[in-house]
Amino acid sequence: MNGHAFPFAGTTLTALPSGALWWDAGRLLCVSDLHLGKSDRIARRGGAMLPPYETRDTLSRLDADIVATGARTVVCLGDSFDDLLSVEALDEDERLWLARLQAGRDWVWIEGNHDPGPINLGGTHRAELRAGPVTFRHSALPSGTIEISGHYHPKARVIVKGRMISRPCFLADARRVMLPAYGTYTGGLGWTDPVLARLFAPCAQAFLTGRRITVLPLPRSETAQ
Repeated sequence: MNGHAFPFAGTTLTALPSGALWWDAGRLLCVSDLHLGKSDRIARRGGAMLPPYETRDTLSRLDADIVATGARTVVCLGDSFDDLLSVEALDEDERLWLARLQAGRDWVWIEGNHDPGPINLGGTHRAELRAGPVTFRHSALPSGTIEISGHYHPKARVIVKGRMISRPCFLADARRVMLPAYGTYTGGLGWTDPVLARLFAPCAQAFLTGRRITVLPLPRSETAQ
């Protein structure tokens, strides 16, 4: 599988170039912050008219990851929808697409700050999910729990061939893994932001997404880049 395997909480996880996280022992695929329906929500609130194709693009990539891994369980770590009205705005084709992806699998919607209420789209809806010593939740807690989370949309800025580029990235240390946003229309928080620095140990690493995963130490300040 094209990804970066790393040890975590007594098992092995794989960060995929798409931004999904694969747990082979549990046959579990985890994604975060799909933000489906973002273009609809922005237009509804009088914002810019973005091309309304991001939901299908995001579902297409998720479909490909599910097929490639053969996942039996899919965990969506919250903010799967840009708001609860975005759920109602899904096209029938998109609803059927989600139903097909869920068929024969355990599908868990973790609640996020954008979609805190129950979602009537199949699967189960939970505040968080516990699997062995690991808790899957939307937003990281500053406690000592072992967790996999999303919410912050971490992004790395690196210089490649004299040009600054920005890539979504995973952040990981011995007790915490944070996923990048999976959705097509999503921004991000810089990987040197103090909010992230407070959550991760000095030895933390970043796994940059793209055609392949690039592994770098997590810098602790803007000057460290």
